[in-house]
Amino acid sequence: MKQDSRQHTLDRALDRALAYRPSQRTTFAQTVAGAPASLHFYEFFAGGGMARIGLGSGWSCRFANDIDENKAKAYQRNFQDSDELVVGDIAKIAVADLPGRVHLAWASFPCQDLSLAGNGAGLKGERSGVFWEFWRLVQGLRAEHRAPRIIVLENVYGAITSHEGRDMAAICTALAGEGYRFAPLVIDAAQFVPQSRPRLFIVGFADGIHPPVDLVCPAPLTAWHPEAFGMSFDLLDEAVRQRWLWLRLPEVPARALRLVDILEEEPTSVKWHSAMETQQLLSMMTPIHLEKVKAAKKAKVKMVGAIYKRTRLDDQGVKRQRAEVRFDDVAGCLRTPAGGSSRQIILVVQGEKVMSRLLSSREAARLMGIPDSYILPARYNDAYHLAGDGVAVPVVSWLARHLIEPAFVVSAASAVNEAVE
Repeated sequence: MKQDSRQHTLDRALDRALAYRPSQRTTFAQTVAGAPASLHFYEFFAGGGMARIGLGSGWSCRFANDIDENKAKAYQRNFQDSDELVVGDIAKIAVADLPGRVHLAWASFPCQDLSLAGNGAGLKGERSGVFWEFWRLVQGLRAEHRAPRIIVLENVYGAITSHEGRDMAAICTALAGEGYRFAPLVIDAAQFVPQSRPRLFIVGFADGIHPPVDLVCPAPLTAWHPEAFGMSFDLLDEAVRQRWLWLRLPEVPARALRLVDILEEEPTSVKWHSAMETQQLLSMMTPIHLEKVKAAKKAKVKMVGAIYKRTRLDDQGVKRQRAEVRFDDVAGCLRTPAGGSSRQIILVVQGEKVMSRLLSSREAARLMGIPDSYILPARYNDAYHLAGDGVAVPVVSWLARHLIEPAFVVSAASAVNEAVE
């Protein structure tokens, strides 16, 4: 009987090892075409499906959910085999609606209440608080012995400091309570695309799933673990701290994509400003930012700057709207449009010629690593919202290729060794 049990364990381990095929970088068309996949995932708060694009053709989506109908239409338009998408409130999703047991559950849950620019409600807020509805499903799956083997949570940097670290500590405690070891990381999309977008990723590993040993470090590293993590770490019980993993990812090659490279020659979703509108924009700049424009004029190449309009106090303490430009080859972090000031503007300077316009919807998508073959919503606001509210595609790919997929290889090999012994 014992020999049969050992053989059964060995067979299962071998099946897992042989079924796994590392995902290669594929075109979006190949991803949509439904190439054979051996790894399965759920995509919660799916938006336009950026996590799905980033994971690639080696992964098969078993269930997806989002409440936003416009994003859902884009998801369905781009993934023709998207019968797994359920549009509606996650609170109405039952554990029974989730098929099988998956390798991965991805959840880029709403950030509005955790953002530094938000209302400060944190995980008790109406939007970000839906994390607990997602967690209700994870608990239900675990009760049925179907818990996802790996969970990835993604949110804004403000989630780290929300309520002096108590919100992140609550998430870590929840993960530990359901048997997960967890690895918080901060990854900036600027390593891959010309957009400043630091985001918190918390990767949870179920029992039996092990990250590659060479990615494990004994203490935090500045590149991946900001000092602010200490706020949450210090709040945790010792048992939960023991489940905190310090991981690092391989160094990302130097980014080759420049801000000028993502510009459309003839955008259809936006128009260039008139000379008067551009001059009005320049008049909203402080001397510091006007000096940046002056320096750009002296450059011998086309310079592309990114502008956000922000409300600032002047020397008299009066609130004024200012235009702030950066020429460091990186756009500001895309935000969802909630009024004109949140839409990013580009400034193109070539000698004395200065032109301005809104960032186009396709350019916003490119800043998120979304391929041009992706069909964006026709309305500008819908397309900009889809991009600004999503997860950067190349960051998902980097996590998948260098951490998530190798973890299954390592775990399968470990299971084989244990069975043989």
